[in-house]
Amino acid sequence: MKDNTNKTVSLKSLTKGNVWNIQENDIFRMWEAAEKESELQDNMRHYIDILRSAFEIEEIKVDKPEVIKKYEDRGFKVGQIRIDESTKIKWAVKKRPIVRVTDLTYENIRYISAAKLMEVIDRNFGGGWDSLSQSIQDIIQSGFDISTTTLPKDRLHNPGGMYEKKVADGFEVLEIPKGTWVEAIFAKVKPISEKPRMKFDVDDSADEGYEDDENAPEIEDHYNDADDDDDYDEDKLTEESYRTTIEEDPDALSIDAVEVADDDDY
Repeated sequence: MKDNTNKTVSLKSLTKGNVWNIQENDIFRMWEAAEKESELQDNMRHYIDILRSAFEIEEIKVDKPEVIKKYEDRGFKVGQIRIDESTKIKWAVKKRPIVRVTDLTYENIRYISAAKLMEVIDRNFGGGWDSLSQSIQDIIQSGFDISTTTLPKDRLHNPGGMYEKKVADGFEVLEIPKGTWVEAIFAKVKPISEKPRMKFDVDDSADEGYEDDENAPEIEDHYNDADDDDDYDEDKLTEESYRTTIEEDPDALSIDAVEVADDDDY
C-alpha cells in the first residue's frame, strides 16, 4: 500500500486517486500553503469536490468548545481555513471509512491492505466470493491478486496444499464456513504496472479514413471476463465438484481447477 505520510501532495496535484493517500491534518496544511496562491479562489470548488470524495467535511457554524468536542468525539479533526482575504471558517474533517464492499472504488482500492480487504469481504453477510457482484469483483481484482478454493474443512489445511502455499507466498486468507465445507479466499496486493493496450492494424484496402496508427480503433479484450451466469449452488457440493481457482499438486486432491481471472480491462 502507499505511504500515508506523503507530504509532497498539494491541492494543485490532488486527484480522486491520491486523495486517499492523505490524512485529515494534511488537508489543513495543504490549504494553508495554497492560501498564498492566487488560483485558490478560482479552483476552490474543484479542490473541495476532490476532498469530499474521500473525506466527510462539515463547516462548524457554532464555534463553541462543547460543539467542537462533539465533533472530535466522533473522530473528526477540527481546523481553520481561509476562503478569502477577510473570511475564515472552521472545518470538521474525517476520512470516509471503508467498511462495506460497496465502499470500495477504483480510486481507493489500492489504499487498503489485504488484511483490511478480508475484513470488508467478511462483513458481506458471509456469502463468499461468488456473492459479490461482478462490478465489485472487478474493483477488487484491479488492486489485488485473488484466488479461491472450496474444500471439506478437514482437508483445507493439508500439509503442502494450496492453503499452506498461499500463506507462505504472502497472501492474506479469509475462511468462510459452509456447513462441512469451507471457502477460502486468498488476497495479495497486486504490483502496480502499466498494462499494455491491445491494438489491431487497420486493413489498408478498406477506406476507413485513419491516417495513422494513433487514430486506429482500439478493440477491448474481453476473453477472460467472468461469465455472469456462472452461479454457485452450495447445495450441490460433492466430492466430485471441488472448486478451486488454481491447480493443486497432482499428488494431492484429484480435482478440476478453474481460475478466477484478473480483469485486465482496468
